Amino acid sequence: MDALPTPERPMRIGTRGSALALAQAHETRDRLAAAHGLPQDAFVIEVIKTTGDRVLDRPLREIGGKGLFTREIEDALLDARIDIAVHSMKDMPVLQPEGLVLDCYLPREDVRDAFVSRRWNAIADLPAGTVVGSSSLRRRAQLSHRRPDLTLVEFRGNVQTRMRKLDEGVAEATFLAMAGLTRLGMLDVVRGRISPDEMLPAVAQGAIGVERRADDPVAGAMLAAISDLPTVLRVEAERAFLRRLDGSCETPIAGLAELDGDRLRLRGEILLPDGSVSITGVREGLATDGPAMGRDLAEELLGRAPPAFFELSGISADRGSPPIR
Repeated sequence: MDALPTPERPMRIGTRGSALALAQAHETRDRLAAAHGLPQDAFVIEVIKTTGDRVLDRPLREIGGKGLFTREIEDALLDARIDIAVHSMKDMPVLQPEGLVLDCYLPREDVRDAFVSRRWNAIADLPAGTVVGSSSLRRRAQLSHRRPDLTLVEFRGNVQTRMRKLDEGVAEATFLAMAGLTRLGMLDVVRGRISPDEMLPAVAQGAIGVERRADDPVAGAMLAAISDLPTVLRVEAERAFLRRLDGSCETPIAGLAELDGDRLRLRGEILLPDGSVSITGVREGLATDGPAMGRDLAEELLGRAPPAFFELSGISADRGSPPIR
């Protein structure tokens, strides 16, 4: 390997500036330092503000989708202003800009959604008409499918902002990712952990991905030492499912791969945005066949969808590869 980073020539780690994003960048730094026997000051955290961080008063689907949390960071990576980029994988588009590689995943955290409320303990406890806040099209569609009697409102912002909105009465309840609350040390706000059998999580929820330039052998070798193979197998299966479905913020999609030895079980769900239609399926097989299973499961769900699904959901039944951003 070429020369490792030093305090005089540190590796620059790009990230968003939220408390959760910084916690993920620090975890990446600490794992790299431990794996390669380096001091923490051989790394520098570079905060990059993204469009998704700046625009908080509109739904993501109205201003450009998932790439809003990654585009500026990937531009900095391509321009060599940073050396690696740390991402929440559920925010990552399924296609990457040419010249970048995403093949390092840290050990995955709790994949479940958390039910958060100042008053209620579970979805089942909510009276008809209760106002529930969420910015996630997936969560909104899943909740509408299961509880069409509830009232849903848009609810964006970081964890602290959303908790303040609950205190202000904007909504009675909301959902957050267990993984993020765990990494922030904020499990005290959780009123209930929602089983994937009740609400299948977002594809790659709980996973941290580290992106690099394809022509950077030092970063490639360093990241290979901290990549978690079980997470790689699970996330690659889920993202292959998502890729075939063109997972944009216009489309409610859920997916979860689980390992049992060398076997993998992949569950998937596609919904109409209003929750009126939910189509689910399962694939099981060798973990190494995960991407093929993901594509096959997506084809099955598309084949079972009624014509109206393609008109309203944003998914194409005969979709080619979408353009980069």
